[in-house]
Amino acid sequence: MGRVTRRAPAIRVEVTPDGVRSTSRPDTLAVEEPLEIRVAGTSVTVTMRTPGDDFDLALGNLLTEGVLRRADEVRQLMHCLDEDEAGSPTYNVVDVTLAPDVVPDLGRSARSGYQSSACGVCGKTSIDAITATSPYAVADDTVRLSPAVVAGLPEMLRTRQKVFDKTGGLHAAGIFTADGEPLAVREDVGRHNAVDKVVGWAGREGLLPLTGHVLVVSGRASFELVQKAVMAGLPALVAVSAPSSLAVELATESGLTLVGFARPPRLTVYAGASRLGL
Repeated sequence: MGRVTRRAPAIRVEVTPDGVRSTSRPDTLAVEEPLEIRVAGTSVTVTMRTPGDDFDLALGNLLTEGVLRRADEVRQLMHCLDEDEAGSPTYNVVDVTLAPDVVPDLGRSARSGYQSSACGVCGKTSIDAITATSPYAVADDTVRLSPAVVAGLPEMLRTRQKVFDKTGGLHAAGIFTADGEPLAVREDVGRHNAVDKVVGWAGREGLLPLTGHVLVVSGRASFELVQKAVMAGLPALVAVSAPSSLAVELATESGLTLVGFARPPRLTVYAGASRLGL
């Protein structure tokens, strides 16, 4: 739809020993717009996202937040023809039609705050909720990972961030095989949205659970990203930066391998080290 980036006026300032120099020039920005997800006409959540891959985002969100348990519970996804003030379609609402007899757990939408690291969830209660509701036993995944391969995954993710190259303002998430082959990479202004997009892609491709695969994310590993990995059946999460304390607790409780600061030739393992032979 050509709505991923937008040009905006800007002033570039350079401070030198001789003084301050400024240049007016347009800059390329990542677009941020709301997406409302409706299930059978009922609004479930609104998230601020970069337009694109909206159906994957909607499906991934419903699966990783526990509103739905399987991708095949969805019969159809479509954009509602909502309009902006000028009467043009915005494509900012996705309506999800479920298969007959599917009853979504709409009460889970009250947990939509999990999408934010500032959601204020209770640690032990939240961990128990995720481990109890995930349809997949991540701890039983017998995949083995090479430390050398894992250390290089964020760099491989970075080379596929095409919109980041233009804007410098997007997060990314990628699904990789245990051997380091990239299967899907998505970008978004929100880390959790990027993860939902790749999980939704996997759901639409019939690949869930993602047994034997690795989720790689730019930035830090927060509680909600570990949550989404567990809900998708992913046995490992690799991040460029640090995890939070609650992310480590959930990973440990769920049997997920959690790696942070993965930059060749180093990485730090916070949970599930046995999968890396450590």
